[in-house]
Amino acid sequence: MYAIIRTGGKQYQVAPGERLRVEKLVGNIGDSIEIDDVLMVADGDDIKVGQPRLEGAKVSCRIVEQDKAKKIIVFHKKRRAGHRVKNGHRQPFTSLEIQGITV
Repeated sequence: MYAIIRTGGKQYQVAPGERLRVEKLVGNIGDSIEIDDVLMVADGDDIKVGQPRLEGAKVSCRIVEQDKAKKIIVFHKKRRAGHRVKNGHRQPFTSLEIQGITV
C-alpha cells in the first residue's frame, strides 16, 4: 500500500514504515501529525485517485528530526564592476516516519 501526498509545494510517494524529508513543518520531535492532502492511494490493484484530493484519506506520521540541510553557497558576480557577493543558505527540513495510511 502506498499514497501520493502533497506538502511544502511538492508531491511525495509514501508507504508505511518509510522515512521522508519534507519542507519544515511545525512540531517537536516525537509529535504525531496527520497529512490530509492525499492525492492518490493504491492498495494492490485497488487505486483511488482524488480530484484533486481524496476526501477522508489521511496519512499519519511521526516527527523524527527537525534540522537544517547542508550549506549551499550563493555567489553573485558582475564582471568588470568589482561587485561580488557570497552568501550561504541552509534550508530547514523535517524528517517524518510514515506510520499508516487510512482511506
